Amino acid sequence: MKICFISNLYPPNVLGGAEIIVEKMALAMVEKGHESIIITTSPDDEKRVINRDNTTIYQLNTTKLYPTYKQTEAQGIKKPFWHIMDLWNNDTLKEIKKILTKEAVDIVHINNYKGLSLSCFKAGKDLGIPVVYESHDFSLICPRANLIRGNNTLCQERNLICNQYVNRQRKLLNDNVDLLISPSQFMINKFRENDFFKNTKAIKIPLGVEYTSIKTNKNYDTIDIAFIGTLGKHKGVDTLIKAFTDIENPDIKLHIIGKGYDEEEFKEMAKDDKRIIFHGFVDNKEIMKFYEMINFLVIPSICYDNSPLVIYESFSTGTPVIGSDIGGIPELIKENYNGFLFEAENPDSLKEKLVKVITDKELLKNLEENAYASLPHNSMEIMVNNIVEEYNKLL
Repeated sequence: MKICFISNLYPPNVLGGAEIIVEKMALAMVEKGHESIIITTSPDDEKRVINRDNTTIYQLNTTKLYPTYKQTEAQGIKKPFWHIMDLWNNDTLKEIKKILTKEAVDIVHINNYKGLSLSCFKAGKDLGIPVVYESHDFSLICPRANLIRGNNTLCQERNLICNQYVNRQRKLLNDNVDLLISPSQFMINKFRENDFFKNTKAIKIPLGVEYTSIKTNKNYDTIDIAFIGTLGKHKGVDTLIKAFTDIENPDIKLHIIGKGYDEEEFKEMAKDDKRIIFHGFVDNKEIMKFYEMINFLVIPSICYDNSPLVIYESFSTGTPVIGSDIGGIPELIKENYNGFLFEAENPDSLKEKLVKVITDKELLKNLEENAYASLPHNSMEIMVNNIVEEYNKLL
């Protein structure tokens, strides 16, 4: 079958894990004998068609004010206007319908859509093509997509402006989705609490990693800890730095991998602790060497993470994870089995779990064995097969 993956970003234009997942899925479908085309936004003002890795990538330039790839750099009044203009884009609708017709697509699989507007959901419906929506964030129920307020606290109740924005999105989305896929049940429940997808079939399909799981041999002379992700306060990096710097142990190191708008503030926080190393952005193809080297990973998010890909990647090498008890993270981490959970935003709670693992190497080794057993060795194949099965049901 021919599948059209719609994603606002697509490698090499990367801001988060969602676009990496989309690329892996598109390439895995090709390996299974299907055809994959990708519709995404242009990183500049150019409209392009690119042939790469046996896929066809259409880069559209219908986004107004600034390219989607520059969204983290946008300042001031441009941002709210960008979101308003991005609610519905008729140019995007026309362009996508033209591509879907030309390519004779069987299934439309939409991922992150900001920059392509909600009109991309209607394109498939207008042409009678089944539409699948795989949700990676909370864009439908939050303009910021992460349910975090500007002061970096969880949003428990929307203000009037946000509420109007979400109500408008609900109407524009209408019944244009035939199937909702999410790697976490938490996200499915959150959508339904907000009156989205009430009558739409929803299914949880865990993520997969494209390489074969291989348990790595660890060194325990120095305990290496890592954070891998966006360097923003919503990811709780400051909580991790506070907890780590409060531990007096010369034989531990913290590796912070990634980039983001709060990076300089975090570096300032950590400047007096030589055990903390900032590695900057590391290409996904090079990230495996860090999983092989570290003793455990920390996911200290204060936002409702859906189902972090880094946890799956970490487990594939037998690397346990300490994560905050929020969002979809507790669906992956089993307490005292493949890692530990701590109270989100609480450095003391995180410090307690860090010390527990750092000071007990036998515990750490048990966690490693269980982490390795937590992910099927052919997890990518399982994920792709489950998705293809759902495609076939729709067809």
